[in-house]
Amino acid sequence: MRTGKRRRPLLRSAATMLALVTVAGGGLLPGPAPARAADTVRGLQWYLDALRIPEAHKLTRGEGVTVAVVDGGVHAAHPDLRGQVLRGTSLSSEVPADGRTDPDRENGHGTAMAGIIAGRGGGAMRELGIAPAAKILPVALGPERDWDLPGAIRWAADAGADVINLSVGAAGSDQRTTEAVRYALDKGAVLVAAAGNRRTDRAVPLPANIPGVLAVGATGRSGSLWSGSVAGPEVGLAAPGERIIAPAPPAVSPNGYAVSDGTSRATAVVSGVAALVRSRYPKLDAANVVNRLVRTARDQGARGRDPEYGFGSVDVLAALTRSVPGVATNPLLSGASPTPSRAAAGGDEAGDDRPAVSFGLADNAPVQLALCLAAVLLAGGVAVVLVVVNRRAARRRAGPAPAGGPPPPPGPGPPAGHGPYPGPGPAPGGPPAGYRPPPGRGPHPYQPRPVSPPPAPPPSGQQGGHPYGPAGRPGPPPGGGPAGAAPPADPQPR
Repeated sequence: MRTGKRRRPLLRSAATMLALVTVAGGGLLPGPAPARAADTVRGLQWYLDALRIPEAHKLTRGEGVTVAVVDGGVHAAHPDLRGQVLRGTSLSSEVPADGRTDPDRENGHGTAMAGIIAGRGGGAMRELGIAPAAKILPVALGPERDWDLPGAIRWAADAGADVINLSVGAAGSDQRTTEAVRYALDKGAVLVAAAGNRRTDRAVPLPANIPGVLAVGATGRSGSLWSGSVAGPEVGLAAPGERIIAPAPPAVSPNGYAVSDGTSRATAVVSGVAALVRSRYPKLDAANVVNRLVRTARDQGARGRDPEYGFGSVDVLAALTRSVPGVATNPLLSGASPTPSRAAAGGDEAGDDRPAVSFGLADNAPVQLALCLAAVLLAGGVAVVLVVVNRRAARRRAGPAPAGGPPPPPGPGPPAGHGPYPGPGPAPGGPPAGYRPPPGRGPHPYQPRPVSPPPAPPPSGQQGGHPYGPAGRPGPPPGGGPAGAAPPADPQPR
């Protein structure tokens, strides 16, 4: 004679199996891809793999595109930049006239931006840029006291720059700079600027806060917003900006490289991506290059455009392959900016053959096999639990079997002794007359996440423009770096 005692161990076993599968799945699915060796320059360029740059380089490497780097100057003699830096200009008496020298002995800021954009690579110990076939046009501002940002933007536009990288900024607004931005936009340039670092900025600064400029925030290795990135309605895109290695002049680093954080580095990444788009689609005007970047971004944060990620994190392959409707004006100038849908962000548009969900485990066949087995076990466990629960419920409803033998088989119609329901009025077991569902059960509008309050203003004496470089002096990156690599320097290149 069977009793319920044998079913309890079965239920416990099924529940245990479900718990194990759930825990295993929770540990495997969101896990990062296997860590790469971090003792080389290429090993520290984690963002190249996160953005799938090696795949993008099969489509374009930025050929035929010129990126102006408006900064302190560029150390053109660095091995990763030889042959990459055109003769530019200098707006400072402390930088030679062609802008191909970097006087910044603390950060080497302009050199770092140029390397992130167009480092030519060539091995594990060389910096590979986002657009290594693009050319850098240095527009040297020199020390902060010499800055002529409007003049630099106008010069870059007149020189025919396709993209203008502005990893610099100043608080407030300035009419001359706004007019220079409009001038460059009319000349057909794509302007990309840093959204600012919380250590030095309370709001998105100039020139990133000017309409038409693509303001860039920074994300970390996890893909979420970097804690030092400034939020604001002007933010247009987000890109990797945490622990980014870049070339440095000899005065900054004895081995020629330094690792740092900041929205300036995220800006250089997006400038490189813009160069790839301009190279792959040479007939696109600047407005449609910007539109392609924001329309194909991977939506993060609040749905649509939000103050932290803008339209989302830059998606390089999507920007290079998806079908995007054209626009007549720069979407950052019009009142109704395009809002990428969740479907578009997930890879459902034509031209993107990437799966909608990726676990980053394509190179680990044993783990994939384990995931498939876990899915089979999960389905089997659910089936076992449902069968047992349904049988127990059926026995409760049927009651104990008569002593004289098994119960008669059920026949059609109601049980004996019950006639059909006479009506009218509520049916037995249904809600009483006049019943209404309790309030608060239906859908509710989405509540956006509050933006963290800005930090206190910087101490006096820190007003004016400043490159958006590292924030603080964090320790060396996990896994170490090239021997002699300089630690992150202070963001104030004074």
